[in-house]
Amino acid sequence: MNKAKLTCVYLFFDLLAALITWAGLYMYRKHVGESADFATILTAMRADSKFWLGLVLYPLYWIFFHAFFGYYNKIYRKSRLDELVTTIGVTLLGCLIFFFVFILDDIVTSPHDYVKYLLFLFFWQFLLTYIPRVSITSYINKRIHNGQIGFNTIIVGHDEMAVKAYETVLQQNPRSGHFFIGYIRVDDTHPDMMEGKLPCVGTISDMSQVVENQHVEEIVVALHNGQRKYVQQVLALVRRNHNLTVSMVPQEHDVLMGSVKTSSVLDEPLISVTPEYLPTWQRFVKRGCDILLSLIAIILLLPVYLFLAIGVKRSSPGPVFYLQERIGYLGKPFNIIKFRSMCEHAENDVPMLSSDNDPRITAFGKFMRQYRLDETPQFFNVLRGDMSLVGPRPERQFYIDQIVERAPYYQLLLGIKPGITSWGQVRFGYAENVDQMVERLRWDILYIENMSLLMDVKILIYTVLIILKREGK
Repeated sequence: MNKAKLTCVYLFFDLLAALITWAGLYMYRKHVGESADFATILTAMRADSKFWLGLVLYPLYWIFFHAFFGYYNKIYRKSRLDELVTTIGVTLLGCLIFFFVFILDDIVTSPHDYVKYLLFLFFWQFLLTYIPRVSITSYINKRIHNGQIGFNTIIVGHDEMAVKAYETVLQQNPRSGHFFIGYIRVDDTHPDMMEGKLPCVGTISDMSQVVENQHVEEIVVALHNGQRKYVQQVLALVRRNHNLTVSMVPQEHDVLMGSVKTSSVLDEPLISVTPEYLPTWQRFVKRGCDILLSLIAIILLLPVYLFLAIGVKRSSPGPVFYLQERIGYLGKPFNIIKFRSMCEHAENDVPMLSSDNDPRITAFGKFMRQYRLDETPQFFNVLRGDMSLVGPRPERQFYIDQIVERAPYYQLLLGIKPGITSWGQVRFGYAENVDQMVERLRWDILYIENMSLLMDVKILIYTVLIILKREGK
């Protein structure tokens, strides 16, 4: 069963659980609140438009709620214990929200009826949701452990560490679900001991192409501490491809750049790298805040935009806005929008970074840059989905190529949307050359490894303070 079909199975039973719970809750409320008998309840159900509306909206509410918390993401990698805890927590929260929004307007004979409604709603919603889930998960896990379901896997490494990892996984009982299709050769510093055990599918330089062509779903990294730069390339790849799962030999945990968690005690003795920086619900909230705050900012800044447009037009010949191609999420290019602060044709197709005393900057441009007003049109980039309010500043491909030569882990930044402001902007400021870009990079790496909604709020506050105090560079 492929992922799409399995997801549909989970969705079907979640919908069914919600339908039965809604019908049961309606009948229970009629019985408790109005002391109606079964025949009277059925008659009321057929004539009540609210019941039929709820029969449609209530299941959709739960599907959205489960998706919001990321239940349908890792469909093949579910633990029954985690599933129990997650289902209890999400069901309780969902029932509380639904109860206080939609049910508290009922006319009841006793306040105790509210408690009965809530307990009834939670008990049956949880039970009818969890039983099919744990049954499906147990069935899928059994097929994985029996070797009937597996995931195309490659090993990065070719020395004794790779051989040991490969043989350990093969000898596991129950099986871990790895279908090894080959190994990646790293360098010539260690003898190739994987030859004859698995086919060599490529080298570290063409690993991305191998993953795409061979439909690889999992990567096992077996590298020594001295091969850290290759680990960074693997992590950069998984950050760009969220469908990949990366596991590493435990002794490499000190070089992990991402969030880690140990695997199940019955699975391979490896460390799993989580490719998602934020939980699903936080990603939804972050995007919602981006849209809401950008709309508010654009509305409030409309008079400022008019003033700036007139100022730019009067400062020097040329357009009001300046569009420049930058590299965004997953390496996709987009045009960043700014008020023009330089003379027209300031670069002449040759990328050049600006500095404080750059003669190309107009007098009005210096004023805008002092308060970062030239960046304010980027709220439209946020609305379009090219950028976020907080995230690493996007760079041009010309400079990215130079940065990657010195710091390959820069590619980790491409795993999230770039931002109007960032931790690097707050702590370092604008970069005037590639050396400064590399220096600022460490703050951006720290950000993506400590991403949270609270961190974004702190960065936004410090950004506003820096602008008001005219500090930073």
